[in-house]
Amino acid sequence: MRVRKKKNCAARMERCAAIHVTEPERYKGRWKELFGNDNPIHIEIGCGKGSFVCGMAQKYPDINFIAIEKVEDVIVMAMEKAMGQGLENVRFMDMDAEKIDEFFEKGEISRIYLNFSDPWKKNKQAKRRLTHKNFLDRYKKVLNNGDHIWFKTDNKQLFEFSLNSFAAENFKLENITLDLHNSKFEGNVITEYEQRFLDLGQPIYRLEAVYLGWKDSR
Repeated sequence: MRVRKKKNCAARMERCAAIHVTEPERYKGRWKELFGNDNPIHIEIGCGKGSFVCGMAQKYPDINFIAIEKVEDVIVMAMEKAMGQGLENVRFMDMDAEKIDEFFEKGEISRIYLNFSDPWKKNKQAKRRLTHKNFLDRYKKVLNNGDHIWFKTDNKQLFEFSLNSFAAENFKLENITLDLHNSKFEGNVITEYEQRFLDLGQPIYRLEAVYLGWKDSR
């Protein structure tokens, strides 16, 4: 979906400088210094307008959240939302997910959230999917054994692809549901996209993937 250019985006980004990480390479291995505590760090890849990460930050004040979004005109809205809510346990980075292992060390992240990622529907685009092996190998470099990836999507084909991808890359699958909002799962925080699909009556697919340790399956 094309994002409309935001008016005064640069000035709005500057007003959010306190929670905008512009030089993430400085904090590799030192992210807890940025937050000023030893709380676990969770990241959301593709945070959109920030409803999920802000909701999670409010719900879990003893967890530090880092939201990643590569589109400036989108991330500025997420940062403004966090600033408006006075959240102190969330930071934002405008970067591509393929660089995640450049800015975080092994075990520095304890959970990754992938919410309504672009399904890249054509077979030739499979390598761009955030649950493709290429990305899973990067996530393995920042997670410890037993850490989680939580994944939600409205796209059945992407969900099936992801089930197979996680299983092939030594992740154990838990809490799989083909209709999240008619399941027994509690504590779900709804994203902007999720609300849109709910309004249309579409089911939401969800799983938790537990990292079991590095295994080169090639």
